[in-house]
Amino acid sequence: MLPVGDGPAVHVIHDNPEWIAPFTDALDRLGVAHVEWLLPETTIDLAAKPPAGLFWSRLSASAHTRTDPHVKEYGRAVLDWLAAAGRRMINGRDVYEIEVSKIRQHRELAGRGFDVPRTAAAFGPRALVEAAAGFTPPFITKHNQGGKGLGVRRFDSHAELEAVADEFAPGGANAPIDGITLIQEYVQPAQPFITRAEFIGGRFHYAVRVDVSGGSFELCPADACTIPGAGADPDVEAVPQFARREEITAGTPLISRLETLLTDLGIEIAGIEFIDTVDGRQVVYDINTNTNYNPSVESAEKSAGRQPAADRIADFIAGTLAEAAPQSVSPAGPAAR
Repeated sequence: MLPVGDGPAVHVIHDNPEWIAPFTDALDRLGVAHVEWLLPETTIDLAAKPPAGLFWSRLSASAHTRTDPHVKEYGRAVLDWLAAAGRRMINGRDVYEIEVSKIRQHRELAGRGFDVPRTAAAFGPRALVEAAAGFTPPFITKHNQGGKGLGVRRFDSHAELEAVADEFAPGGANAPIDGITLIQEYVQPAQPFITRAEFIGGRFHYAVRVDVSGGSFELCPADACTIPGAGADPDVEAVPQFARREEITAGTPLISRLETLLTDLGIEIAGIEFIDTVDGRQVVYDINTNTNYNPSVESAEKSAGRQPAADRIADFIAGTLAEAAPQSVSPAGPAAR
């Protein structure tokens, strides 16, 4: 059974303990009661009501690579149970569907006028080759249910893709968990970095410059999401892989538009990736609702006298828990343990 605390608490729903410590440590510093719900190998009693408190979904699109191929369905079941009981969730059921589908992310972005990469979705390896025929090389593939750069590969010719297309078939070395592979235009950055803008409580926190000079396309703060076979260029001077991009602020026009997007979609915590391209575009290509933070950037924020993202999340959660379960708040602090 899923564990229950002594009183109202924030229940952290997740599939990967390695990603949780920065957040539980920050919650501990504030005295916020928390319980971890690690989904594989557990049960829910459908006749019982969920416990009181707040529920934060930290479920990721890449869960099937770590534990159990059915984690997505476990997550859907738990979030449906919570929604039926009217429980307050951060990044709940509808948001989870955005997390696990790059097609849905693309459609939400494109439908609101964001510049997005040209993309086609292929259902099977032969369809993948056919879809790629309409793209001028170079182009990339990626898994629809992605995260960690799953399925991200650059192809410089149609023949190169055709030679390995069967790897994307069921049982193949690069098979997507949901059977859907995307073909996408290769977006050339003006400089060798992508930008990841972080939002907490639906509001901008900071933007991180992520170095891609080693040949990678997608990088996440907790795991390098590199294109297979890419290597660092020995002729390029080493730069920090992750660093705050100071010139991106809450007043940056794209950031304001992204805040509106998150409000429209009910996404409260997210990292959104975009590229400033060589031809002057700002291309938005990924919405991460299970966002992580780079330790070196977080440490630099603290050294500069700014609030690290994990601490701001703890503040946001403490306030949201107080609204969801007022009895959990004591006069002496944000929450009683």
